[in-house]
Formats: sequence, C-alpha cells, structure tokens
Amino acid sequence: MAPQANEDIKRRGGAAKDAVGDFVHRLRADRANRALRLVLLREAGDNGDLYLAPADARHMILLLSTDGGNEMRVLAVRHGALARDELSRLTVEINPVSGAVEVIDQSEVSVNVVALPDRSRSAVSTASVVDATFAVTPSPSPSATEEVGPDPAEPSRTPLFAGHDDKVLAQLGVVPSLLPTLKSITTEEQFEALLTHNLPELTRDVLLALHDGMRPQDVRHHITDMWRPDEPVNPHDWARAAQRAVSQAETEDDAVLSALGESFDAWRLFLHPEQHRLATGDFKGSAKVTGGPGTGKTVVALHRVRHLVKRLSTGHSRPVLLVTYNTNLAMDLRARLRQLGGDELLRRVDVKSVDALAHEIVQESRGTDPGQPLSEDAAKNLWHTVRTETGLFDYDADFLDAEFKHVILAQGCGSWELYRRVGRSGRPRISTAQRHDVWQLVQAYKAHLEAPPRQTTYALIADRAAGLEAHRMARVEAQVRHKDEQGGRDLVHREAGSGMWLKPRYQHIVVDEAQDLSASHWRMLRAMVPKGRNDIFLVGDAHQRIYGHHVVLGHQGIEIRGRASRRLTLNYRTTRQILDSANRMIAGATFDNLDDGTDTLDGYRSVLTGLVPQFWRAPDSRTEMRAVAALIKERHDTYDTPYSAMAISVPDGASAQQFANVLARKPFFIPTVEVDKGGLRSDADAVRIGTMHRFKGLEFQRVFLTSVSEGQVPHQRIEQYQLANPDRYRQEEQRARSLMFVAATRARDELIITWSGKASRFLPQDSDRTAHSATELLRDEGPPSGSSGSSAA
Repeated sequence: MAPQANEDIKRRGGAAKDAVGDFVHRLRADRANRALRLVLLREAGDNGDLYLAPADARHMILLLSTDGGNEMRVLAVRHGALARDELSRLTVEINPVSGAVEVIDQSEVSVNVVALPDRSRSAVSTASVVDATFAVTPSPSPSATEEVGPDPAEPSRTPLFAGHDDKVLAQLGVVPSLLPTLKSITTEEQFEALLTHNLPELTRDVLLALHDGMRPQDVRHHITDMWRPDEPVNPHDWARAAQRAVSQAETEDDAVLSALGESFDAWRLFLHPEQHRLATGDFKGSAKVTGGPGTGKTVVALHRVRHLVKRLSTGHSRPVLLVTYNTNLAMDLRARLRQLGGDELLRRVDVKSVDALAHEIVQESRGTDPGQPLSEDAAKNLWHTVRTETGLFDYDADFLDAEFKHVILAQGCGSWELYRRVGRSGRPRISTAQRHDVWQLVQAYKAHLEAPPRQTTYALIADRAAGLEAHRMARVEAQVRHKDEQGGRDLVHREAGSGMWLKPRYQHIVVDEAQDLSASHWRMLRAMVPKGRNDIFLVGDAHQRIYGHHVVLGHQGIEIRGRASRRLTLNYRTTRQILDSANRMIAGATFDNLDDGTDTLDGYRSVLTGLVPQFWRAPDSRTEMRAVAALIKERHDTYDTPYSAMAISVPDGASAQQFANVLARKPFFIPTVEVDKGGLRSDADAVRIGTMHRFKGLEFQRVFLTSVSEGQVPHQRIEQYQLANPDRYRQEEQRARSLMFVAATRARDELIITWSGKASRFLPQDSDRTAHSATELLRDEGPPSGSSGSSAA
C-alpha cells in the first residue's frame, strides 16, 4: 500500500477502506483470480506495469506491478462513475531525489487549483475555513484535460515560486511533473488548495518551507537530504523504487489492514525516511533522537522496539526494555506497541515507568525494606515540616526538593564534605554557608523518613536502585573477565550460590520522554545494559522539560555525540499557525540537547495548515470562564466538534472545579471530566479539563489555554527571586515557558488563548489591544457569527 493510496482511502471514508481491504485480501489469496478483473493500463518501464481493478461497484484501484507480477502496490483509489478515467489520467513517476513512487493528479490540480478565482482570504466563507477545503470549481467547468491558466481579465501577479527556477525546485525534490503548474500559482488560496490535493510528501514539505521563507540551502539540509536513499536513484527502476520504505505503507497483517483509513493510526503505517533510518539504524553504542512536539519521537521509539525484537533469536525472555517517565505514559506505550505488533511483540518487551522499574529493583533486593513511598505532594509537605522544626525558612520546599534530587542524589553526595565541594551546573548559586543550611535540612528530612513507620521517596528509591544495578553489573563484568582468563570455560560454580546464571538484565533499552528522567534514573538504566551496539536508544525534547531534571548524559556513561545524535523537525500533529504561535512563547530562551550542548527548533515546521490561534481578553475570571463556555458550545452545536475532542487548560486544580461548575450551569449545560494523575480514564463525550502538567502526552482537536494572564503565567511567586536569586528566576521563568509550550502544542486544529486582566508577557506585546473582547461576546449572548473561523490574532 502506497502512502498516497492510504491518504486516498482516508479522504473517501469507511466504504473505501472496506472495499480496498477486501480487494487486497482476495489479491493475496489468488493473484490469478479472474474475478479480480485486473486490466493492464500501460507499462511503467522495463520492470513495472500499471493495472486498473475494481475494488467493488463504486471504487477503482490503480496498482503498480513489479517482479513479474509477484509484487503489487496500491497507488491510488477513486470512486464514482468517472473513477476509471480519473485513474487513467494520473501521472506516476519515480522521484529522482527520494527514489519514491509518486502520483500526481494533473487534471484535478489544473481545474480545481490553478483555476481558482483570485479572492481575498476575508471573502472565504467560515465553513470553508473550518473544513480546510477550497475545491471551488468555476462555472462553466472546463474540460478535465484542458490546461487552465489565469483569467486574462485579472491583473497579472507574480507566481509565488517565481524566485526559484525549475532546476532548483527539482533538485530539492519537487515532483517534476508539477513544475509547470507552479508557474500558475499566484495566490495564497491557490497554494492552500494545492496542498489539499494529496501531493507527495516531499513535494509538499519543500513547497511549504520555501513559501515560509526558508532558504533553498536550508531546505536541502533540513528536508531534502533526509529523503535521499543510501544508493543512487535510477528513475527507470520501478522494482527498486517500489521496494523503498518511502513508497509503501506496511500491509503485512490484518491488524495493519484494519487500520487503513484511520487518521490517528497513520503513524503505524508509514514512517518519514529519517524516522525509518533512526528506527532501523545500527549504532555503535547509544543513540539520541530529539525534536519538537508532534515530530514522531514516540513513533520512532515504538518502531525501534519492534526492529530490535525482530533481530532477537527465538526465546521467551524479555531482553528489550521500553521505559518512560510515568505510569500513564507507560500504559499508552503498551497499548500502541500492541497495535504495532500484537501480543507476539509484547511478549519480548518489558514496558514500564521508570519509577515502577526502580521500585521493583529495590523490592527484589534481599534485606532491603525501602519503606512506603510518599506521593509527590506528601514529599513536598515533609520539607515544610523540617523547615519549621529547624527554623530555616530561607529555603522553600520546591528549591529543597530539587536540590536534594538534582545535586545531592544526582552526584552521590553522601557527606557534607562532598556536598560542600560538588559542582552545581544548572542550579541557582548558593554560598557555602547556605549549603550548610541545606545539608542540615536534608539530614532532618532523611531522619523523618527513616523513623517508624519507615517511609521513602521515589527519588531515594531510584538512587538505591541505581546502586544495586551498578553492583550487579560489576559482578557480571567480573564474571566475564574471569571466564576470559580461564579460556572461555563455563563457570557455573561461581554462581551456584545465587541459584541463577548472572547476566545483564537487558540487551537493549529504549527510553521515551528522556528529558524528564533524573540522574539516578539514568545511572540505573546505564547499569541494566552492557555497553555495546544499540544499547540505549532515547527520544526526548528539552523544550518540553517541565520537571527540572537537567542531566548531562555523557556524565552518566551514555555517549550520544556526533552521528549518534539526530533531530526530527517535521511536525505531524499541529498546524503551522499553532506551531508558529507556540514557538513564540519560548523565543529567546536557551535549551540544552539532553547532554552538554544546546538545542534549537531551527527547521522545526509543520505541513498542516489551519486556523490562526484566537486571543480573547476578559475583565475578570468569571467573564473569561463564561466566554470559554460560549465558544465551546458554539463549536459543538454549530461545527459538530465532539465535547471529548476539546480541552481546557487551567492553572490549578481549584480552577478546574470552577470551570466545571460554570460549564455545567444554564445556559451551557456542557459535560466535563477532569484530567487527573490517572490521565484520561473516561470515554464520555465531555470536555476535558486539566492543568498544563496533566496535558503532557495528550492531544485534542481544539484546546482552550486559559488564565494566561500576568501573575498566573508565569506565577507571580517567582518575582521574589528576580533580585534575590536571578539564576532561579530565569530557571523558573523558562520552566513556565516550557509548560505553556507543551500545553499549546496539544492542539491539532485550533488553539484559543484566554485571560483576564493583563495578558501574560509570554504572549505578543499587542495582545491586550488586538484580542477579541469576551464582554462583547457575552453581550450578544453567544459567539459572533463565524468566530470559529476567524483569523484575528
């Protein structure tokens, strides 16, 4: 199944999905079955032929046959009385840059794109904007085969891509057959219409980047080079082109076939070339993949797991670990891994949260009673207790908790002398006298935990687990050395006392959300797998770090420099308009690359287009909440958006309840469900309400980012550090930026930002002046007509 065929099926709905799925089953069962009614359309080249076949009475399929008919790919799907004619006119070619088999519908582009009238964006109807469709056919309709140019009565306009000649465009990867059409694209409306016509992905990505002002040399670096195959492309070798990963979505089993046409499951059908290289690559040691939200880091991690399992020898053990930050994310990874490879794949993989894994390690250790782990809130409350008991009130609980985790435990400070001298890179500066105060508080904290009934924290459990695993790996390595010294003989007698043959816990480890793991977590993971080829594969993004774990992986024995470190830059979830707004929220801040370097979002982009984010201001929080309720009601009643596809981000738990109360009352009567620590545990058609922290890892069609006012985002409590502790002030402000960035990029189609009072300094400077008025909205007892499609910012 070609990726573009998969897009055709998604556009045509369930009937096309069922028809194509049934046809593929029958084709596999008997290639020579005359009932399939395969008809040769034309030769594609020396080793390829194009065939037409009816999937059912309404749907027709275009197929590419190679290897003497033993290999066939579905290239395109059409439906209706003219389906055969439409498929016959398609241009099918091998892209000379990517080597992919690509399809262009020249007649559709000419009639429905080039012939679009030159209308201003403001004249486009709200419904058209919301549906993101611009397939407007002029009247009278020209012949499907006629090349239509601009209206002679219209004033001449410069083509949008006039600054790039055909040679440059072709070298960047634009499909050659589309180059004449690009000369006729003169308006934004025509360009957006072109993007809706299932263009080959490389062509669409290149055109969007150039249109957004990216220089050709940067396009070549960030986009084109990612698509180049490892071998030279022969534009006449159809058999080789069809075999490339960029030319196919997998159809190896019924689970994949059943997902054809399901947009949310497209990630398991097709990988971008760079994603595919990373998921299946062979690395000398560890490897790191970074990238902004929606770039498919988790997708790569899942496919990486499947690739590693495929290379294992047969057995019943679980030598591959897939680990992430919390239990909810681990549950989601397990479900997605089952979708990808079924129970057979899951039987060879451990899928765990990093804290649950550490707890298991400590519990299985003989003679170790870690005590009952405290919740995060209880651990913070204990810091308040020891502050009161010691009378040292100059240090707040957040600072003490972070200092304990990220300095004392992270660097193994088991004594005052070690803590006094240890480096504190990435932490606020404090004097030696202040360190002594902190050390006293830490000792009081640990004494409370050790007093009956014995308690502990997840940070201490992770630290203990790291020590146990390091000791275990040292024994493994000593055993290997001794065996080598004895000429390779088995040494069963050395481990007879343990009742087991000692070996590394895992062969491979894959880490998702790597930016949120602590130094203790990394020490534990490093000790669970021997150093060697493909030992640790991690994905993450420091721009989304919301827990403050700044770790230099090189200091933990994980070397990921050079070619072992890669970036993903193409967003598959969020529209360009939302992405641009979110990027401005973190503009000017500096982020690390999960090691000792820096990372940026250079080249980060989306191929999706949609609504410009809306901004709404209110004089008070009550008016703000009622305005949000009115907007949600409109999107549900007028635009048929399910309540469950919409979410409200709030600053704290109390605000969540306040919002729920407003939405539930007259005149709105909107059902809600809170996103808590357990994640999304309800399937009800209700609006999701949660804090920015709770939005991590989730996505929604429409997101309402609320209370984005000065004093709330960032919270006014950080102002106390602006003069007293500038380092901490900068860190707290950056953390707030990251949190807002994460919440904003949860939106797929629409982002609405609201506030009461003065707009947050993270928003554009003119936000208070240019935003919509919530008061005016409610004065009319409902949203103004077309608010959902408004482009006002």
